[in-house]
Amino acid sequence: MRRRELLALLVLTLVIVAGGVVALVVDARRVRGGPEQTALAYLDAWAADNLPQMRERVASAPADFFDRHRRMRTDLQILSVKLTPGRLVRRDDRTADLPFTGVWQVAELGRWPFSSVLHLGVRDGAWKVIWTPETLHPGVGAGERLRVSEIPVPGTELFTRQGRPLPRDSGAAPYFEDLVREIDDLDEDPPSGWAIEAVAATGRVRRLVVYRQAAERRFRTTLDWWTEAAADRALDGVGGPAAIVAVRPSTGEVLAVADRLAGQGAFYRRYPAGAAFTTVTAAALLRGPVAPGTQVDCPASYTVPGGRTVVNGGSAAHGTVTLAQAYALSCDTTFSRLAVERLGDGRLRREAEAFGFGARLKSGLGGLCGAMREPETGDQLGLRAIGDDAVAATPLCMATLAAAVKDGTWRPPRLMSKTAVARLDGPGGPRAKPVPVEVASELRAMMAAAAADETVAAAGLPGGVSGKAATARPASGREHAWFIGYRGDLAFAVFVEHAGTGAGTAAAAAARFLRAL
Repeated sequence: MRRRELLALLVLTLVIVAGGVVALVVDARRVRGGPEQTALAYLDAWAADNLPQMRERVASAPADFFDRHRRMRTDLQILSVKLTPGRLVRRDDRTADLPFTGVWQVAELGRWPFSSVLHLGVRDGAWKVIWTPETLHPGVGAGERLRVSEIPVPGTELFTRQGRPLPRDSGAAPYFEDLVREIDDLDEDPPSGWAIEAVAATGRVRRLVVYRQAAERRFRTTLDWWTEAAADRALDGVGGPAAIVAVRPSTGEVLAVADRLAGQGAFYRRYPAGAAFTTVTAAALLRGPVAPGTQVDCPASYTVPGGRTVVNGGSAAHGTVTLAQAYALSCDTTFSRLAVERLGDGRLRREAEAFGFGARLKSGLGGLCGAMREPETGDQLGLRAIGDDAVAATPLCMATLAAAVKDGTWRPPRLMSKTAVARLDGPGGPRAKPVPVEVASELRAMMAAAAADETVAAAGLPGGVSGKAATARPASGREHAWFIGYRGDLAFAVFVEHAGTGAGTAAAAAARFLRAL
C-alpha cells in the first residue's frame, strides 16, 4: 500500500514539473518575434516615413506620436533620414538595447548626423520599442521644439603662417576671434548662415548645429604653428595665469601668443616690469661713458636722494662687480644709484620711448606697450630705473624689447601683413627705431652673461639663449616672474602672475618652450 502511495506521489510530481516546463515553453512562444527583428522593422519604417508601422512597434505610443514626427520634418525641412543599426545588447530575457546612428538630410542645409539607442522590452507578449522623445533625436527635451533660424556667421577664417588652424587649446584663440570680428566689421554685407535650435516652452534657446558656407575670406597670420604649440604646452606646467609672447626680431612678426591672462593681458594689460626694465636702464647708461666692464658697487641697500631705500632681492650684497655682473645679479641698488647720478634730464624716459614705451601698437589688433612717466624726483628716478614705481609693460612689449636687443632695431609688432594691419588699425603708428650699434652689441653680451648665471642656468635653458630673469613687485600679492630673451631670430617674453622669482618659474617655462622647438 505504501509503495502504491509513493508511486502515485512520484507520478504527480513528474506531471507538475513537466507541466511547468511546458508552460514555460508555451509562455516563451507567446512572446512574438525577437528584439532585433522588432528594432530593425522600426528603423526600416522610420526611414520610409511609415508612421503607422512605427507606432505598431511602440509600447504605449504617446497620443501626439504622429504629430511629433511630422512637426520635426516640417519645421526642419527634412528630406530624408538614413539609419544604420549597431549591435543588439540583451539586458535580460525581457529587455534589450539597439544602438544606431542616423543622418538627417535637412533641406538645402546638408547632413545632420546623430546617434541614439532604441530601448526594447516585452509588452503584452511581444517585443516593443520603449519610445521617449530622445528616441526621435537625442538631447531634445520633451518640452522643446526644433527650428531652423538664420544667423550671422563669420565670413573670415584665419590660419597660422603654414595655412593650418591653431593648435589645440591655443591661448591665441581669443585673438583670432577678435581679428575675425574686426575683419568682418569692415564688410558692408556680412554673411549669414543657418542654425538648428531647440526652443523650450519658456523661450530658452539652445543652438544644436550651425550650417555655414565656406568663409569668403581666408587669411594667414604671422603666427607660426610650431612656435605657438610649443608656447602653449610650456604653460601647461605653470598652472596659474601666465603668458608667452614670441616675435621675430628681424621683422616684428608675432610668432606665438600663448595667453592665459585675464582680458587678453599679453597684449592689453600692463604689469610691473621689475628688473627686466634694467635692460632699458642699461641701454641708457651704455650711451654714456659706462661700459659692461665698468666697475660698480652692489650694496644690499641704497637710499636715493629723496629718502626712499632700495633693497636687493634677499638683501643680497655683492660688493664691487662689473655692470654686466650687476645686470645678471639683478643689483637693483646699482642701477638705481647709477640712474640718479647719470640719467637725469629725461634720458631714461627717452630711452624707454626708443623701445616702444608709451606707444599704442598697431598689430592688426592693437595692443599696448609699456608705460613710464617722466620722473619728477630723485625717488621716482631711482625707483623707475629698476622697473618699480608705476613702470609697467605688457608681455608683448617686453618681447619686442628683447627683439630690439637681438636685432639692433626696435620694430613694432604685427599679427598680419603690413597691408592688413594698415586696413584694420589705420595708417601710421610707431615706427622702427634703431639702437646704436655699440649699445646693441654690449646689451647682447650682457644678456648672454645673464642667461649663463647659475641661478638662471638651473632652469635648464638650452644652449644659445640670451636673456634676463626678473622679479616684479605688484601693489599687492606675491611677486610676478619675468624672463625675456632670444635665441636666433626668435625673441620672447615669459610672464607668470604671482609666481615668485623669474629665475625659477618664468625661466623654467622658457626652457620648456625653447626645448620644444
